[in-house]
Amino acid sequence: MSNPLYETLFGKYFGHTTTFLLLPNGKTISHDSFIRMAARSANALSDMGLSVGDRVAVQIDKSPEALAVYAACVQSGLVYLPLNAAYTSAEVSYFVEDSGAKIFICQGCKEDELAAVAEKSGAMLETLNADGTGTFTDLTRNKDDSYNTIERDGEDLVALLYTSGTTGRSNGAMLSQNNLLSNAQTLVDLWQFTDRDVLLHALPIFHTHGLFVATNVTLVAGGSMIFIPKFDLDTIIENLPNASTMMGVPTFYTRLLHDSRFNKDLTRHMRLFVSGSAPLLAETHEKFEARTGHRILERYGMTETNMNTSNPYDGERRAGTVGFPLPGVEIKITDSKTGDVLADGEIGEIEVRGPNVFSGYWQMPEKTAEELRNNGFFITGDLGTIDSDGYLHISGRNKDVIISGGYNIYPKEIELLLDEQPGVMESAVIGLAHPDLGEVVVGILVAEKGETPDLDDLSIIFRESLAKYKQPQILLIIPELPRNTMGKVQKNILRQEYKDALMQLD
Repeated sequence: MSNPLYETLFGKYFGHTTTFLLLPNGKTISHDSFIRMAARSANALSDMGLSVGDRVAVQIDKSPEALAVYAACVQSGLVYLPLNAAYTSAEVSYFVEDSGAKIFICQGCKEDELAAVAEKSGAMLETLNADGTGTFTDLTRNKDDSYNTIERDGEDLVALLYTSGTTGRSNGAMLSQNNLLSNAQTLVDLWQFTDRDVLLHALPIFHTHGLFVATNVTLVAGGSMIFIPKFDLDTIIENLPNASTMMGVPTFYTRLLHDSRFNKDLTRHMRLFVSGSAPLLAETHEKFEARTGHRILERYGMTETNMNTSNPYDGERRAGTVGFPLPGVEIKITDSKTGDVLADGEIGEIEVRGPNVFSGYWQMPEKTAEELRNNGFFITGDLGTIDSDGYLHISGRNKDVIISGGYNIYPKEIELLLDEQPGVMESAVIGLAHPDLGEVVVGILVAEKGETPDLDDLSIIFRESLAKYKQPQILLIIPELPRNTMGKVQKNILRQEYKDALMQLD
């Protein structure tokens, strides 16, 4: 097979008139039509001078055309770099420059704002809008709808996904064809996907969950997707009767449970609900099963590894756990200081090894060496334990990540911004539990002596510099931050002391 990922996901569908995408406006796109759309994009990228290994950075809305850019990159040997559509120009600038992207495709409404970003990094700038229009679409319009697929090996780089680190510098996880393909094929088998499945797809396609899990699994199985731009309660409820499966973050399910229309009758045709990207409360599990008769299947993955574990399709889906290692994947719990394997029931560092594990961080050999052991195990930074029945429990995050609405938020990035502001001596950013979003961001700061930081001004700065989901919901000024004997801020004390601070939002 000359290009294993392309042939498995896309190439086999030439001439297949079966439906691939069902759109909210009632239109449908067949597998064959989509493959031809992707081929036109591949020809456009090639004619612009891009060659094998070049990076294609995109910050665009979810659309069939956006998905076709991903397919085009796979077919032409380019490296796909999707960016959260909510990122500000200040955030995007680092990703485009660090990756050395040859082309940057953005929303048309942000073209003027992002022109400087492209110019600084030497990238070509094109646009692609949610409705499929844009300068990039114009370039594809008269291109051939077939493309000579570039030969690639399973170990070749196919995607670069940035996952911010707690040190403030973002890390580009390098994912190979085999990483993506092995994971998708395993999940199709494990979750029993077939060409008869219709996936209700309301996830964004700029990260692993919506792109490499939901989309790739559907493509491997030969199924179709109800392709919704974003989660909208009315749209989800309207389309559920036409679906057989759904993947979402916990927020999707808590919001559905708040609507009386969501019941057993509405979900009678469904065979599977999957949840990931953030912990699902046991309470949500119970309410969901009582309301619908379905038990949500929870799994565990991350940017660097795709999916690692899953609760069973057939068998007990145990609330509060993320199930068992996927076939071919190994999980062990180790002492974070010594690396020694711990006994079942003991909490320690989660390490994972398997064909799903990435090859390293882009241009960061030292960090790669720190987190990828010589024996192939990746030190995830998550804490967990394995119970006597073999289920994995996630206990916390060594890397201090906040997960809000399924999005990872790294406190250090926000703290660095806070610490730069007039009147702020130091800061700590924590996540507090929220019934809908899972967690929300709270900023805690200590003022310079004799100064009183203007919280309204800080809020304006956040809006200009950070994506909305990263912006602190509350800012608190306290006399000093609690520290241990080594001088490290004790965020566990802050979380406990201010656990009721969210009541201010009511």
